Amino acid sequence: MHLVPLGVGDAFTARHYSTCLAVEADERWLLIDCPHPIRKMMHESPVEVDVPTFDAVVLTHLHADHVSGLEGFAYFSHFVLNRPCTLVAHPEVAGPLWDRHLAVSMEHLIDHQGAALPEKGFADYFHHLPLVEEAKVRVGPFTIECRRTIHHIPTFALRVTAGGRTLGHSADTAYDPGLIEWLAGCDLIVHETNYGAHTPYEKLAALPPMLRERMRLVHYPDDFDVEGSVIEPLRQGRVYVV
Repeated sequence: MHLVPLGVGDAFTARHYSTCLAVEADERWLLIDCPHPIRKMMHESPVEVDVPTFDAVVLTHLHADHVSGLEGFAYFSHFVLNRPCTLVAHPEVAGPLWDRHLAVSMEHLIDHQGAALPEKGFADYFHHLPLVEEAKVRVGPFTIECRRTIHHIPTFALRVTAGGRTLGHSADTAYDPGLIEWLAGCDLIVHETNYGAHTPYEKLAALPPMLRERMRLVHYPDDFDVEGSVIEPLRQGRVYVV
């Protein structure tokens, strides 16, 4: 399994793209979160990926720095590929996605002469595979599990398994020892760090060395000391082996 960070920054970054992960196994791909400008992020990737490459988009939560590119991704799927986008998300994430985020810009379309077309809905753009905390979801070679995090809105950490390897992703979260324990068995752990209602770097730096060795930092602020970190930060545009 391979991991390609298309973005590593937070909501306020001026140096990076917002956090977004592309994951590959057996030449199949998942996109974890979907910020804007998603196709430019893909275009600048060290591997050749675009909207048709991905079997599914997995959403951790609905903050804009994680979902602002979904409208463009879904429009591309609808108008260019003539197929819905497969969306993997917990019902508490997918539930408000349409009415409270996308409907205002996507439900009303016109034809080339300006006449109104029939109103569109969620199912016209998306095929939803619900994540639930009590079960695993299968997408191609990937098995996906989720766990709720401590954040402002419903947010879900992930464990993604393929080919006998498991990638853990904390998603946005305050420091949570229970979540660290849930991720501890993963072969590679991608954990956020930031200010406010996020995970302080100092908490992660105090973890046991064997755990830190399998951990990579993401969603870090622009002033984060990348070179001085005792945990390796993910670098945008590199390819990592899980």
